[in-house]
This record gives sequence, structure tokens and C-alpha cells, in this order.
Amino acid sequence: MTELPEDEMARRDDEAGADPADDGPRIAASDEMEEALREATRALEDREAAAAAQTRSGGAGSTDKMTIELLSQELQELKNLHEEKLKESEEQAEHHLRLQAEFENFRRRSLKEKQESFKFGHQNLVKDLLSTVDNLERALAHGAENASPEVQGILDGVELVHREILGVLASHGVSEIKAEGQLFDPAVHEAMGQIPNGAVPPNTVLQVLQKGYVIHDRMLRPARVIVSREPTAEESAAATGGNE
Repeated sequence: MTELPEDEMARRDDEAGADPADDGPRIAASDEMEEALREATRALEDREAAAAAQTRSGGAGSTDKMTIELLSQELQELKNLHEEKLKESEEQAEHHLRLQAEFENFRRRSLKEKQESFKFGHQNLVKDLLSTVDNLERALAHGAENASPEVQGILDGVELVHREILGVLASHGVSEIKAEGQLFDPAVHEAMGQIPNGAVPPNTVLQVLQKGYVIHDRMLRPARVIVSREPTAEESAAATGGNE
């Protein structure tokens, strides 16, 4: 077999479409082969694009799910904070109502104490003056029994002072307790003794030993009195015999 020169071999290789840099012979690609290659390439690119889109879609879904969870957690925290603030607001409102009620009670107590102080603040002074009134009345009673022309002038002056004192006491709400001839009332009377008397109902005040006084509706001192009781048969018989 006759060997061909190298130049001839290179020329034949070029005509056959072979790459001189490759070791083996090469065949020129036809149009159908190139079209099939392009279709295969496009199919591969489409598959890769679909896979990438699916990957991106899966990542977006995971991101949306995480976002929803975070929003749900934040919403729950806001709800808990709202409930806590609402509870604090209710507690503050209740505390405010209690303070308002306490203030209203304090205001009423203060007003009542002020009124009572105005009405009864001088009752201790009045109590001390009552003994003076008693002494003046005793002096007038004793002077009436031994009234001489010289003493009568003094008695008139004492009686004038007595009336003035009673007028001042009356202007401050002080009044005498009616006792003589009244039925005994333990709320305003103090019984010092009993006398049998069938002419009046039992427990009728027969004698006033010491006058009682009230200031407005408050007791200053009770009236000390002698009251009647039902006489026994012996006492009735003795009274009848004595009258005969």
C-alpha cells in the first residue's frame, strides 16, 4: 500500500470536515442533526427553567408561610397587650370609683360634723350655765317666801337676769323639758322616788326636783322627778280615814 504524502492527507481530512486537532476522522453534521440538537438543547433549557421556577415557587410559599406565622404571633401579642391594658383600665376605673365614693363619704361626714359643731358645739358651756340657772331659781323661790320691800327690789333684778339667761339659752336651741303632770318618760325623766296617789294615773310626774333641758334634739340633762304609783289597800284606807 502506497503511503500518501502528509499534505495530501491533510487536504483529504479538510474535505471530509475533520478537525486537524482531533485524533480521529470527523463527519460533517447535516441540517436534520443540527435541528435535533437544537430541540434537545431547548428541551433541556425548558426543563431547567421549570425546575428553577418550581424551586422559586416553593421558596415563596415557605416565605409566605413564615410571614403569616410571624403576623399571627404579632397579632396574638397585640391581643394579649390589649387585654392587659383593658384590665388595667378597668382596675383604674374601679379604683377611681372607690376614691370618688370615699371622697363623697368624707364630704358628707365633714358637712355633718360641721353642722353638729354649729348646733352642739356650745353644749358644754350650756351645761355649766344650768347650775347657775338652778341657783337663781332657788334664790327667787327663797326670796318669794321672805319678800320684804328691801329684798323685793333685789329679787326683781335677779328675776330679770334669770329671764335674760333663759332667753339667751333659747336663742341657742336650749329648751326646758316639760315634766310636771306628764307621764313618766325614761328617755327624758329620771325618777328619784314614788308617792302613792290614786287621783292620777300611775307613773305620773307629781313633783320636779330638778329641771331638765335639751339642746335642739339632744339631751343636756334629764329632769329629776317624783312619780305616782297605785296606792295599796292600807294606804287607800288610811287616806280615806284621814280625810274623814
